[in-house]
Amino acid sequence: MVEPAKTHYYQPFLTLVGGALATLEETERPEEGLVPDGVHWIKERVSSFAPEVNSLTTESGKRIDYDVLVVAPGLTLAPEEVEGLGPALESDPRVWTNYDPRFVTKGRAAIDSFRGGHAVFTTPDSPLKCGGGPQKIMWIVEEWLRKKGVRDGARVTLTVPGDQIFGVPKYRRTLERLASQRGVELLTHVHLVEVRPERSEAVFENLETREEVVVAYDLLHVTPPQRSAEFIRQSPLAGAGADPDENDQSPAVRDRGLLRGARGGFVDVDRETLQHKRFPNVWSLGDAAALPTAKTGAAVRKQAPVVVENLLAVAAGGAPTAKYDGYTSCPLVVGHNRVVLAEFGYDGSILETFPVDQAKPRYSAWLLKRHLLPLIYWHGMLRGRM
Repeated sequence: MVEPAKTHYYQPFLTLVGGALATLEETERPEEGLVPDGVHWIKERVSSFAPEVNSLTTESGKRIDYDVLVVAPGLTLAPEEVEGLGPALESDPRVWTNYDPRFVTKGRAAIDSFRGGHAVFTTPDSPLKCGGGPQKIMWIVEEWLRKKGVRDGARVTLTVPGDQIFGVPKYRRTLERLASQRGVELLTHVHLVEVRPERSEAVFENLETREEVVVAYDLLHVTPPQRSAEFIRQSPLAGAGADPDENDQSPAVRDRGLLRGARGGFVDVDRETLQHKRFPNVWSLGDAAALPTAKTGAAVRKQAPVVVENLLAVAAGGAPTAKYDGYTSCPLVVGHNRVVLAEFGYDGSILETFPVDQAKPRYSAWLLKRHLLPLIYWHGMLRGRM
């Protein structure tokens, strides 16, 4: 196993940490205690792949040869693509992100200090860990504002790069209704390009008109752009589209060196077997794989058994037969004790688990999200049991 991290995070809980509904300590485990016996752990980062000769190289220059390679490094945060975001996260107590453990705990103090004004929650125009994450924190904060008695003096805005609050119609209808009932504003077709903390301004680009949109904020949660790791984007393992067409970029995006719409550069695997399309001894799963489904931990839970079954079959001289149907799940937290349990697959097919209307916000789904899923993760998924 080639993995540089010393601490492992249960990332789905970071939204609850930033929303003051959980603690950071609940999300953390030492990586060392999660590595199975008999696994040789190389505590380095990968720098390059050479699948033509079945090898990879680490950042220290160490070459590692392999017979079979499984690639699952997740996504890379790219906050540097938003001008001024780094300084704002470091110095502005009103600005935070749940996507980085270094800043997630700022959320609690930011919410406590908010007494009114404009609360803004951003969604990037990029691949994304858990597409519902940007709005989950918005719903949590909106309920806090009502409980604190400051909701009447507040505007709550969710920004999205498209024209909808959620992609799957069944769940979108519920979310649109909640937004109407709770007075949530939706700013569409925009992505964040700059934060000006000294002016309390978030600067967006309209993706249709390419015009600059300046929004004043008093509370700002930023979901940073996210990319495939550079060592994948620059490797033969990547699919088409690793580099954006500069001619397709607006001046505002090009001048800032952004990668608007750069959705390529992920490991080019078959969407059903998860086997690489050109290198049959290479497999990929999770956020790094070029799969047309939402990037979530629930997706990984379904992908892992497919990879194992097919990898073993090919290693034994057979063909891959197990198929992944695109299943993913997004427990959409819409308050402090209610969840819309969205479960779907490729092409928006509904793949629900329970014989109830899962588009309805439910307390039972909150109990699943808050208490059961962490146990499944730590004691099931990471132990290879489920």
